[in-house]
Parts: sequence; structure tokens; C-alpha cells
Amino acid sequence: MAGTSDKPFRMLCRAQGAALTTSEMVVIQQHLLNTNKTKQRLDFLGESAPISIQIAGSEAKELALSAQKAVEFGADIIDINMGCPAKKVCNKAAGSALMQDEALVENILNSVVSSVDVPVTLKIRTGWNRENKNAPTIAQIAQEAGIQMLSIHGRTRADKYNGKAEYDTVAQVVSQVTIPVIANGDITSAEKAKRILDETGASGVMVGRATQGNPWIIREIDHYLKTNTHAKPIALTVKKQTAIEHIQQIHVFYGEGLGVRIARKHILWYLQYFSDKPQSCWAKISKIDTSKQQHQHFKNCIHELD
Repeated sequence: MAGTSDKPFRMLCRAQGAALTTSEMVVIQQHLLNTNKTKQRLDFLGESAPISIQIAGSEAKELALSAQKAVEFGADIIDINMGCPAKKVCNKAAGSALMQDEALVENILNSVVSSVDVPVTLKIRTGWNRENKNAPTIAQIAQEAGIQMLSIHGRTRADKYNGKAEYDTVAQVVSQVTIPVIANGDITSAEKAKRILDETGASGVMVGRATQGNPWIIREIDHYLKTNTHAKPIALTVKKQTAIEHIQQIHVFYGEGLGVRIARKHILWYLQYFSDKPQSCWAKISKIDTSKQQHQHFKNCIHELD
């Protein structure tokens, strides 16, 4: 998730039991390699393997070169983004916009797979819109091109994040290909994760927005899928300490200024998780512009919340 799955958050999710985390979507072009944003998105020092780097673009040659660069930056897996519904991405004919052009999809996948010696995976949606749910066709193209795993978000590009995700299309894809298929979209509990796996036959689940402010859901899902029992609840004091340490890691990783701005959204998510009335805390923290004060106020606030 762009703006969320950065290095501090990936490391937190892996600590909670995530089998695989993927980098923020990155466009790897020569003129961008020295920018702070690209450097931060391609920093994997200290992370556990396998390292999965998600690349985006709209042309086969461009994405093949990005894949090769990603390997140089330490990628054990290349993930191609054809699932992002964001307007600024789709307007460049990237992300889920690519699903409109199946011939281009085939060209891109063949080019990327043949350009690197590491596994290549693909993230898609169910289709371009509800009248054009072509995920089954794209899945066949992907398998024939050598894609090793496919993740499917249960909405079309036109749906964005509106309405409810559907899994019938995911089940259809699972029945038609032999490569692992990962179900994604609205997975908000351990029980739902298991139900979706049972209904679709998918090989795994991908959790995105549900981890924002609640990375502990990963441990809950992992335990439930392995044992069919609920994990012992994590003590509230432990969760609060984890959140405090996460904010501190954001400050260290991004530095003063940017670290404060990046941390704000995570703080708001945590406050909403720890309390149904986070407004008073947020009103104070949202105006702070130094990392030391932000960290201290956040620490004070969540210790006061029940």
C-alpha cells in the first residue's frame, strides 16, 4: 500500500507473523533513483527475506528494466502492480488500468518474467468494471507467462474501495489455474479469512487496510488458520508499547519533518483502534511539528485511553 507499507510498517507486520510483505509501489527510473522517496522505498536493510518489491509502469520495456533494477536493490521477488485503482496511477495507464488491454498485459508479463531470474508475482483486481470482469482471462495469461503467484482484490477498478469485495471471481480463477492465488479485499477478521479460504480455495489471504492501526490482526489470522482456535489476546499494554515503538521507528527512518508528517496518519489509526473517541488526543497531536513532542504526546495519550 503506497503510503503505508514502508520499511517500519513492513518490519512490524513481519514481527506479527506475516509470511510475506511487499514494498510500496515504486516506479524505478534512472532520473528518480537519487530522490529521497525512491531511496526510502528501496531500503530493505535489516529486513528478513524474502524481499518483495512491487513495481509499476505502463510499458513492457519500462517494467522489465524496473524489475532488473529491483533485483539489484535486493529483490527476491518482483511483484507487478495491476491492481491500484488510484486516478493518478490509472491516468498514466498503469495499475489496474492495464487490465483493459490484455495484449499489453501479456507483453508486459512476458518481458518482466524473461528479464529476471527471480520469481515474478502479479496483483490484479477482478476487472476493469463490473461489466468487464476479466480476471480469469488475465490469470490464464499470467500463468502462461510464468507468473508464480497471483493476488486478486475482490473489486473492479471502477469500484475503487466502494461497496463490498466479492470472492466468486477469485474462486473462478482458482478453479482455472494451477499457480497459487491469494485472496484480498475486506479481510477484517480471522474468521473471515478462514471463510474466504474455504469458499474460494485460495492458497492464502492478503490483508491491507485492516492492518492500519491494527497490525495485530495478522497474528490473529495466522493463529486461527493454523489451529482453528483464537489466539490468546495480546495485553493492551503490549499493544500500546508496540504502537509507541512504531512511531519512534518512523521518526528514525524518515528524520525530522517528514517523519512527523508520515507518523500522523499512523497515530490517527492507532488512536481510532484504542478508543472510539480519539478526537481530544488527535486535536493536540495533529498540530505538533517536532518528533520529540509528537512521540511524547502520543505516548501520554494512548496510556490514558482505555
